Amino acid sequence: MIEPGNVPTAHLDTFARDKLPPRDLWPVMDYGVLPELAAYPARLNVATALLDGMVTAGHRNRPVLHLGDTSWTYGDLQTRANQIARVLVEDMGLVTGNRVLLRGANTPMLVACWFGVLKAGGIAVTTMPLLRARELAYVAERAGVTHALCQADLADELEGARDLAPHMAEIKLFSPVGDGNASLETAMTDKPSDFPTVDTAADDVALIAFTSGSTGGAKGTVHFHRDVLASCDCFPRHIGKITPYDVVTGTPPLAFTFGLGGLTVFPMRFGASTRFLTSPAPDDVLDTIARYGVTQIYTAPTAYRVMADLVDNYDISSLRQGVSAGETLPAATWDAFHEATGLRLIDGLGATEMFHIFISATPENMRSGRTGRAIPGYQARVVDDAGNDVVPGTPGQLAVRGPTGCRYLDDIERQKIYVRDGWNYPGDVYEMDDDGYFRYVARADDMIISAGYNISGPEVESVLLEHPAVAECAVVAAPDPERTNIVKAFIVPRPDANCDEETVKTLQDFVKSRIAPYKYPRAVEFVSELPKTQTGKVQRFKLRQQETAKAG
Repeated sequence: MIEPGNVPTAHLDTFARDKLPPRDLWPVMDYGVLPELAAYPARLNVATALLDGMVTAGHRNRPVLHLGDTSWTYGDLQTRANQIARVLVEDMGLVTGNRVLLRGANTPMLVACWFGVLKAGGIAVTTMPLLRARELAYVAERAGVTHALCQADLADELEGARDLAPHMAEIKLFSPVGDGNASLETAMTDKPSDFPTVDTAADDVALIAFTSGSTGGAKGTVHFHRDVLASCDCFPRHIGKITPYDVVTGTPPLAFTFGLGGLTVFPMRFGASTRFLTSPAPDDVLDTIARYGVTQIYTAPTAYRVMADLVDNYDISSLRQGVSAGETLPAATWDAFHEATGLRLIDGLGATEMFHIFISATPENMRSGRTGRAIPGYQARVVDDAGNDVVPGTPGQLAVRGPTGCRYLDDIERQKIYVRDGWNYPGDVYEMDDDGYFRYVARADDMIISAGYNISGPEVESVLLEHPAVAECAVVAAPDPERTNIVKAFIVPRPDANCDEETVKTLQDFVKSRIAPYKYPRAVEFVSELPKTQTGKVQRFKLRQQETAKAG
């Protein structure tokens, strides 16, 4: 087994590696727990393992991606990824190690762009389609983005971001299935269908994924080629048990590692295919399952909750498995979906910092109201503030380690919080029973998880404070039966501000116009003061407790 850092990098641009935390602040990374992990070569490119290798292994003519009436084979995807790699290198001047921002809905062309970047030796920085210019500029600045590939109808906000991040030199545009005349497709037209995939080291950086942090701005998490493949050989191999005959669908964007794993790299590791959705509405999801014989779905608990009430209207007999993540799966939702479909949902706890799910259980071993156990390849504990194991049934901080782990980009202080004594601390309070099953208790920080989205309370606060009507504010999670939690803002208004419904709507629209719309406060309460410590620190936990008590 080769230790990270002992193999020469293929990256001429070492920006990402230079901004990794010091090696002694990394978590313990155990690649020897499973034989498939220990067998990885010292030089590894995910594009070779998941695309080129699958074509060579006989999957060239098998379907891999579907959207509407369009279907691509593994061979089709390889051709387009090769052409995109050539455009990046030959036309856009990409140097190995450059960061390429990707912006688009879940489409075959977004996947082709992702593989094109990795084939060319670049680093993929995939972003949410809903992000606004200021958020895109922040990501571009933090990741040192040099190039961008963007879906044509999403270009306006990215162009606005370029004004704030001028080193993002060139943007090329694409259509969802590559059948238009956008600038990337035009550039691909005359490119050969072959490309020599760059021979990266297994621990060269493959992607930088951003997650909203509890302390404000988004955090860049760095994952190596080895990390991506390791995730493919843990959850989907041992829990999801994907086969070449599976057709997978789901709602999470590919910018979320939950979506990237469940809807792209996991199926491709096993020769399966993915059907992207034209609409994430629960009734449209059910229609897609029925119409196209979908066998697996990845989505959040809120979607399963709604689908349980609608499923009688659809023939979803092809569906054999549902994976839930993004937020805790309530026992009532698990029970309702099981009663409506006979399927035992797989709950999963993961984190962007860890790339994907590390606590879960197979359907036959799932227990209602429990997340599961540490999956093969990982270890998990519940500890007190000193890092000591607590007795079963006692709430404490969750600590986990395995073949993936947290490495923040240029954020040593946050790294010291997330990784302690070699263990990753995802920020969740759990308790473990005598059988090793974990039960979710609460978040340990100011992260709000609503309908599967991670939303930073301090980020929403910072936007609200830009409005002239707001003197002070605090943003917390408020329990909600439909979305698990919603974003609620407690606002101390300025003396001349009106505290009426019109002002509430104005503030909500103000937030929507500046950051991704899903982050806006769905509830606003005007207050005369916020609870604070003697030193003036806002005590958000008191507001959370107040909202929990109201919910009963």
